[in-house]
Amino acid sequence: MNRLKVRDLAFLGKGPFSFTVAPGSCIGISGPSGSGKSLLLRAIADLDPHEGEVSLGEIICHRTRAPRWRRLIGMLPAESGWWADTVGEHFADAHKNRVVELAEGLGFPADVLSWSIQRLSSGERQRLAIIRLLVNEPRALLLDEPTASLDGGNTELVEELFGSYRREHGVPVIWVSHDPQQLRRVADRILAMRKQGDDDGAVLG
Repeated sequence: MNRLKVRDLAFLGKGPFSFTVAPGSCIGISGPSGSGKSLLLRAIADLDPHEGEVSLGEIICHRTRAPRWRRLIGMLPAESGWWADTVGEHFADAHKNRVVELAEGLGFPADVLSWSIQRLSSGERQRLAIIRLLVNEPRALLLDEPTASLDGGNTELVEELFGSYRREHGVPVIWVSHDPQQLRRVADRILAMRKQGDDDGAVLG
């Protein structure tokens, strides 16, 4: 099973941070703006320089090629990037059936793959970014405010989707949110991150 371990992780003057996320478990991260919540996820995903060690099961980040690590550790940023003209161009042909299945579960019609990116609202882009993340079947999830741009009904759908995915696949999840009620719904435990200068910016249980 894939246990996500963070040990003495330090980046950009923040940390060190140490905690473990069990397989199929979700840790919520709360804290004020500027405390480093997004930077923490980026360091775990090996997107920014950092010290310390991160491992997923027997796989250790600094001993693994970055592209492979980032496929294993699926990170959903607060704002997704889109580079082609239509939705379907952002998905491999082998994933198209699964994309349609997930899309319908999140309220999209079957022809969503033909939609122009330009017509998408911020909430639609976010829900499609979630689908783009999950079709690659990551073995851990790092979620940065995944429902911030969604209304209540779509937030509920996304929470259920991520909950089903982590239970079915036994993946560890780190979920960053400014909403304490959401973290109480989705997380098994919640850690609070303080701003640098407040007891050294550590993650606290």
